[in-house]
Amino acid sequence: MADDVFLPVMPQTSQHDWLNRVETALKGADFDKKLVHATADAIRIDPLYGKAEGAKPVIGRPAGQAWRVMARIDHTDPQTGNQQALDDLENGANGLHLVFAQAVNSYGFGLQDTVEAVSTALEGVMLDVGADITLDPGPHGKAAIQAVASVVKARNVLPATTKIRFGLDPLGAWAVTGEAPCPPDAFAKELPQRISALVHDLRGRGYETPLLKADGRIMHAAGGSEAQELAFALGCALFYLRGLEAHGLTLEEARDTIEFRLAADADQMLSLAKFRALRLLWARIEKACGLDPKPAFITAETAWRMQTRRDPFVNMLRNTVAVFSAGLGGANAVTVLPFTQALGLPDAFARRMARNTQLVLLEESHLDKVSDPAAGSGGIEHLTQALCEKAWILLQDSEQKGGIDRALHDGSISHELRSVIAKRQKDIARRKDPITGTSEFPNINEDSVAVLAPCPDLKNEALLPVMRTSEAFEALRDASDTMLAKSGQRPRIFLANIGPVSAFTARNQFAKNLFEAGGIETFGDTPHSDLDALLKAFKAASCSLVCLCSSDALYVEQGIATAQALKAAGARHIYLAGRPADMEQALQQAGVEDFISAGMDVLAFLQNLHPAAGVS
Repeated sequence: MADDVFLPVMPQTSQHDWLNRVETALKGADFDKKLVHATADAIRIDPLYGKAEGAKPVIGRPAGQAWRVMARIDHTDPQTGNQQALDDLENGANGLHLVFAQAVNSYGFGLQDTVEAVSTALEGVMLDVGADITLDPGPHGKAAIQAVASVVKARNVLPATTKIRFGLDPLGAWAVTGEAPCPPDAFAKELPQRISALVHDLRGRGYETPLLKADGRIMHAAGGSEAQELAFALGCALFYLRGLEAHGLTLEEARDTIEFRLAADADQMLSLAKFRALRLLWARIEKACGLDPKPAFITAETAWRMQTRRDPFVNMLRNTVAVFSAGLGGANAVTVLPFTQALGLPDAFARRMARNTQLVLLEESHLDKVSDPAAGSGGIEHLTQALCEKAWILLQDSEQKGGIDRALHDGSISHELRSVIAKRQKDIARRKDPITGTSEFPNINEDSVAVLAPCPDLKNEALLPVMRTSEAFEALRDASDTMLAKSGQRPRIFLANIGPVSAFTARNQFAKNLFEAGGIETFGDTPHSDLDALLKAFKAASCSLVCLCSSDALYVEQGIATAQALKAAGARHIYLAGRPADMEQALQQAGVEDFISAGMDVLAFLQNLHPAAGVS
C-alpha cells in the first residue's frame, strides 16, 4: 500500500483566508483589542507570523557547545558555601557564581570580600581544570577581585589557565547601592582611570578572561523594559570601552575585557529575542568602532523580579521557561536563582532543583545542539528587530546626554523607568499581567517552605531600586497571616451561590481567586436548594461579608430578593460577581455595595477591602 494513503493532504490556506475565519469567530469584536498585544516597549505583537524570509542566524554560542551550568554561592558562612560548591560541582554544575555581600544580586546575603572567606569557599575547587568562576562583587569590587587573585596566587595556579570572570561594574554598583566610587561629576575621568589601572594589573598577572561586566539585570530588577535593559547594558559597555581605550588599551583589548549579563524571565519569546538582540546591537557597535565583530560572552540569570514568596514552587516553572529562553537565545552561562531565593537562603533541595533545571534541558532536551534555532521564525525575528530599534533609540538618547553615567546622574534614566513601572504595576493590579499562585490561583492555606535563613528587608533608596512584581499582593497575604496568628482566624467572606452549579461555578471561582489573592478566606462552593438553605449556610459560615455568584439571568430572577434577605440576615457588606448593567441600580438599592469583574483594579479593591474585613 502506498505511503501517501496514510498522509492526509493539508489544504493550502493564505493569511487572507485565516483573517476571514478570525473575523467570523470574533463576531464583530475589534481584532486589535482581542488578539493584538503590546510589550512594555510598545512593541506590537500580532497573533500570527509567517516565516521570516532571508533571516540569518545570530552568531553566538556555537552549535553543540553547552552553556555553562553555574551554581550560585552566596552563603554568608564560607564553610557552608564551600560544602554547597563541592556538592554542586559533584552533581552536574560546571561553574560557580560567587556572590559577595551587597552585590547587585546578593539580595541580603553574600560572601565577605576577604582572602580568608574566598579561600575557604573555594577549598577543594580546582581552579585550573575547567571550572568556571563568575564573580558578582560588592560596591567596593576591587577587594573581592584582589581576594580571588590572591587565592589563585597562593595555590600556584597560572592565571591564564583559570576561567574567572571578575564582574567588576562600578557603574552598576552605584546605580543599585547609591554609593558612588567617586564624585559623579568626575566619573568620566576618575573612574576609567581606576578601572584601567586594575585591568592593567590583572592583565599583567596573566588573566585573559573578561574583567568587567555590563549588567542589564540591574535595569530588569528595577522594573525596566527589555529595551531599557539592553540600552543600559550597552551604555555601560560603551563607558568602559571608551575609558579603557583612553588609558592605554587598544579597542580590541578593551572589547575583550567586557562581558554582558542579562536577566531571563518567564516571557519566553521576549527573553529569547532579547538575548539575540544584544548580540546584534553589540556587533553594530563593534563595527562602528572599526572592529571585526566577535561574539560577546553573555551570562544569564533567572530574573529576581519574577520570583514570588507565595506558592514559591511555581518559581520552578518560571525558572524553567527562563533557562529555556536564555539557552535558545545563545547565553554562554546560566545561573538559576533557587525557587526559594525570595524567601531566604535556599536549602539543599532548592539548590538541587536550580541545578537540575538546567541539566534536564541540556541532557534530556538537548537544547544546545542547534545554534540559534529561532532564526527565521517570523515572531521571534520581529521581536528581535523591534527590540534592536527601541534599544538603539534609548542608547542614542543617553549618548546625547553625555553617556550612561550622565544619564544616571541627571535622573533621566530613572524618569524613563518610572513610566514603565507605572504601566507594569497597573497591569499587575488589574491582573492583565497575572502572577500564578499570587494574584491568580492563590493557595491561601499553603505550607511554608524551608530556607536556611530568612531574607532580610532590602534597601530601596538607590537610583535603580530592586523590586519584585508580586510584592503588593504579598503584603496583603502577610497582613492576613498576621491576623490569623493573632486571632486564630483570617478575614473571611461567604460566596452566596444562586442556582445550579452550571450557573454559578465560573463566577464563584473568579470571586474565590480574587478574594484569596488578598488573603480573604472564602466559604461556599456548593449549590443551595432555595433561599432558606442559602441563608442557613451564610449564618453557619459566621461571615459578615458576602459575594453573590450566579449568571446574569438568575441575577434578574433572584438577585434582588437574595441581596435583601442577606442584608436582613446580618450581611454587613454585599458584593456581586459580574456587572449586569441593566440591573446595577436595582441591585444597589437591594443592598449590593460593590461589583467585581474582569479588568478591575483588583489590588486597590483588596487594599480597600482589608479594613472592612477587620485587617489592620
